Order: sequence, then structure tokens, then C-alpha cells
Amino acid sequence: LNMEAITLALPRLKECLATEGLDKVAQAIMTTDKFPKIRAARGKANGKAYSVVAVAKGAGMIMPNMATMLCFVLTDLKIGPEDLGNVLNQSVSKTFNRITVDGDTSTNDCVLALANGTAGNRDLSSKGLEEFQQNLETIMKGLALDIVRDGEGATKVVEVVVRGARDKEEALEAARTISNSALVKTAFYGEDPNWGRIMAALGRAEIHMDPGDVDIWINDIQIVSQGIGMGIENEKKAAQVMVEEEFTLTVDLNQGTMEESMWTCDLTHDYVSINAEYRT
Repeated sequence: LNMEAITLALPRLKECLATEGLDKVAQAIMTTDKFPKIRAARGKANGKAYSVVAVAKGAGMIMPNMATMLCFVLTDLKIGPEDLGNVLNQSVSKTFNRITVDGDTSTNDCVLALANGTAGNRDLSSKGLEEFQQNLETIMKGLALDIVRDGEGATKVVEVVVRGARDKEEALEAARTISNSALVKTAFYGEDPNWGRIMAALGRAEIHMDPGDVDIWINDIQIVSQGIGMGIENEKKAAQVMVEEEFTLTVDLNQGTMEESMWTCDLTHDYVSINAEYRT
């Protein structure tokens, strides 16, 4: 890094400090993003009000753990470093590590949380810590979905739910494989309930499954029962659901009781155009 350039810029950055300056931060970190991403929440700890706010960027090369995304969380809550780290890690695992735009990754991602303690609350009880985590998880989920919504060329956001797995690891592996399948994602774009592509993705996921046990839904429209398609009428109804900007794909493996989710987007002509023209 050119440390001299950074050092010379610090006085100017100090002059730009403002209580309403976070919008500029959200805009400054954008690359191929179409809109800035900022979320906030308020809460109380031991009778003291606190705020938590976060900004993020990301639209392409998104499959966190690792990905080309940044998120900065700020709070005035008084909370110890260990508790803050634990809460942050748990929240990231349920939000940013559950999204994908294109399955690509990089060495450049970061979720950073800073707490200055100026809210003046006493040490947090287990209940207070849990409530803070709920607030943090809510805004981080909102930002994670904003990243998917802003995915390069994306027109749809799809929650992929896999249930009936033998364990959570297999449920997540199945959901991730479906979410990253180019054929599944182009079917989302084409508003085509092509369940064969979903079954094919499941087949290459490293999970225990029997194709004859699999059930599949688009929202509440079942298109596969025990590995067999439900017919053209159900597929037509599912296609009508897929016209929407957001919908849910649910897969039941019927192998156990565990469930996990991922959020993904469709794969479009615009994604190809953006990445054919944009030099990273």
C-alpha cells in the first residue's frame, strides 16, 4: 500500500467528519453496485437506548466466505470485544454466508464491527446480548438481501430452502449447490420451473439422497412429488409465481429433519455483458 498517500489524505478525511456522513460512506465503497446499502436499528440495554447501523457493498463475485463484499457495523452499545465478536460471527453465518450471486469469490471481503460504548449501559445480561444479536442479525440480513437484489444483472431474488436433510451440513450443501447452478439460475430468469435442473444439482451435491424421495415446491405450488413431476398444470401455476421479483424454492429430501436456506438471484444476459465489459 502507498502509505504516504493514505497519510496525506487523513487531514482531509478528518475535515469531512459529520454526524450525517454515513450515506457518503455507503456511496464511496460502491463498485458495480446500483444503489448504496445502509440499514439501522435501535434497541435498549438496561434501560439505555442504543443504535446499531451498518453499510455494505457488493454486487458481483458474491459467495461470501470469501467474496468481494464489505460491511461496516457501528454501534454505541457498551459491549466487550469477545461478546461483540461472538455475536458478529453468529450473525454473519446466518446472513452474509447464506447468499450467492454468481458463486465466485475473492480474497477481498470484510465484515467489521466497532462499538464505542457511549450508550452508557451497564454490562449486558444474556437477554440483552440476545436482543442485540437479533437487532444485528436483522440489519445484516437486510444488507445481505440487498446485495443479492443488487446482483449484477439480477432481476429476481430466490430463497432456496432445503429441508428433510440428515444434518445441517448436508442441507446447506444442497441449498448452496442449487443456488450456484447456472442452469437453475437461468431457469429462474426464464421463469421456467425446470425441476430436472434442480434434481441434477441435487445429484452432484455431496449429500445422502434418494431421487424417489424428493419433493419440490415453488412457493406453495408443488411441482415434484417423490421424484416425479406433478404435471403441466402445476408447472404453469409455478411459472406464474416465478414472474414475481421474489419467491421461494423449497426442496424436501425426506431423509431427516434438518433444514437450511440460501438466497440467490437469477443469471441474466446483463450479467454476461457487465462482466465482459468490466475489467476488475
